[in-house]
This record gives sequence, structure tokens and C-alpha cells, in this order.
Amino acid sequence: MKKRIALLVLVSFCLVPHAFAQAGLQPAAVVNLIRSEPITVGQLRTEVERMETAFGQPLNGQQRREVLDAMINERLVLQAAERDRIAITDNELNQHINQLRAQMTPMLGRQPTDAEFATAVRNQTGLEMPAFREQTRRQLIQQRYLFSQKQGILESARPPTDAEVVSMFELTRSQFVRPETVRLSMIQVPYGQDAASRGRARQQIDNFAREIGNSATRFNEVVVRSQAPNSGFMGGDFGFMPRNLEAVQRVGQDFVNLAFGMRPGEISRVIEGPPGSGYQIIKVTESHAMRSLELDDILQPGSPITVRAYIANVMMQERQMTVFAQAVQELHNTLRAGRTFQVFEANLNW
Repeated sequence: MKKRIALLVLVSFCLVPHAFAQAGLQPAAVVNLIRSEPITVGQLRTEVERMETAFGQPLNGQQRREVLDAMINERLVLQAAERDRIAITDNELNQHINQLRAQMTPMLGRQPTDAEFATAVRNQTGLEMPAFREQTRRQLIQQRYLFSQKQGILESARPPTDAEVVSMFELTRSQFVRPETVRLSMIQVPYGQDAASRGRARQQIDNFAREIGNSATRFNEVVVRSQAPNSGFMGGDFGFMPRNLEAVQRVGQDFVNLAFGMRPGEISRVIEGPPGSGYQIIKVTESHAMRSLELDDILQPGSPITVRAYIANVMMQERQMTVFAQAVQELHNTLRAGRTFQVFEANLNW
């Protein structure tokens, strides 16, 4: 008897993984526009788990069904694009991904490495690069097919009139307050983690401080020298910094207090930046007081965009999103008509 029980236990352990595997291979739905293409329970669960990770909470039954509907719609559009011979070349895909990479350049001050871009993709999407490339290709194909079918709708968004822009400004006037802002130039000597590196950096920045004194001209001369190959330090325009919580979080309260306590043209003492950055000397090059903005005021110092142009752009984007959603819905409704897919309700409960 004990041998029979042991054998049954062993058999059950062998069967359980197989049962799970079989369940994962069961169809949640089948798309059949130009050919039969199953969406397995395993694929659906993987996508649901990815969405749950992104949202930080489990999805309920209705939300799981919405995920499945989105997967059905995607496959219908891709099959329709294949039927109509709409595709994305590797060169087009690479160009698009390079554009995404370029968006990281302002934050890093340089082009991201392959590893840095892959890490950013993983953090934002939960995908490794091969999966991200394939997902991007599928998205681009869907966009191209949508435009081929619904170009008229997508181009129907009407720009707001000036009267509409003025009306929106009057409703949101209290939001258009420009905070006190300064523009800075900076000299920074970086250092490593060891004490010797910090010591050398401190000596170099102290030498610069003595050389510059209170002279804006000598400050600028040191900035120019920073551009030489292997100078060992950095210098140049730090850009505009508003006096707000985001600036404090980025550079620290002491830095903000110092910068906004200086007059244009004034040179700071030697300061130490956020951990790991280095020693710094800053110069204020512009100063702008806080003010409530009117329609034709510049939204932010250093930008050519007025409040009027900003509001018009936001309103236009909202209208474009509305017609885009309409076009997508119409396309999905067309492709879902008839017997183009089947859902297996009994396999959706887990």
C-alpha cells in the first residue's frame, strides 16, 4: 500500500507541471482574418502580469478581458496590414529607435550607451531589447495601417480659433504664473570616490577661484579652457533654473538658496554639488522675477513659445487625440465584424 501511495504521489508531481503547461497552451481566443492565429492563455497571462506590474495592482476579470480585447485588436490590424502588404523595414525601425534614444541625450548630456538605453527600456516597459524591438515594429505597422485606412479622419482635427484660445486662457489664467528664474553658467571639477581624487579636485577648483576672483571675464576664460581635450573639468551654460520644488530635489536647497541670492554677473564661492558630482563655481547670467503671464508673454525664459501658442498647441493635441481615438475605434469595429475572431470564455478564469 505504501509503495502504491508513493507511486501515486510521484505520478501526481509529474503530471502537475504538464497540466499547467497544457493550460497555458489552451486558446484564450483565435484570430482568423487571413489565417488562424491563436492567443494562448499563457500569452494572455503574461500580458496581464506585465500590466499588473506596471499598474502596481492586480487586474479584475473585466480588466483582463480588456487586455484580451486589445490583443485581439492588435492581431487583427497586423493581419490586415499583412494582407494589404503594409510593413516596416529594418531601416525604418532602427531610425525610430534611434529617435527614442536621442530623447535621453538632454538628460545625460551625451548619447546613451547601448546598456543605458536597454536599462531605460527595461525600467519603463519591462521588456528586454529584442522584445522591445518587436513590440515597436508591431506598433509602427499598426500606425501605418491606421493612417492608410483612416487618413481623412486623422486629418480632420480643426485648429482652435483665436477666440477659443482666449476663452481657454481666461478659464486657466491662474495656472500661468512664471516662478522666479535664474540662468547660470558653471565651472565643475568632478572627483572619484577616493580621498585623493577629492583632494586633487578641491585643489584645482580653489586655484580657479583664486584666478577668477570677482571677474566675470576671467570666469568666462576658464569656461573656454574647459572645452580643451582632456581638460579634466567642465564649464558652460547650466541653463535656466526656476525656484521650485523640482529644482530643490535636483540640486539641493543650499544650491537653490545660493543661486537666488546672487545678482547677475556675480561669482559664487566654491560649493560642492550633489553627491558624486564635484566641486563647482557658478555665475548668474540672467535673473527673472516671478510674474503672472498674459497671452503674448513668453512661457519660459529661453523659449520662443508664448502662452497663446502653448494653449493653441495643447488644444490642438487634444482634438487630434479625439479624432485618433475615433479612427482607432472605427478600424477595430470594421475588423471585428463578421467571424474574424473567437473568444473561449471557459479558458479565461484562473
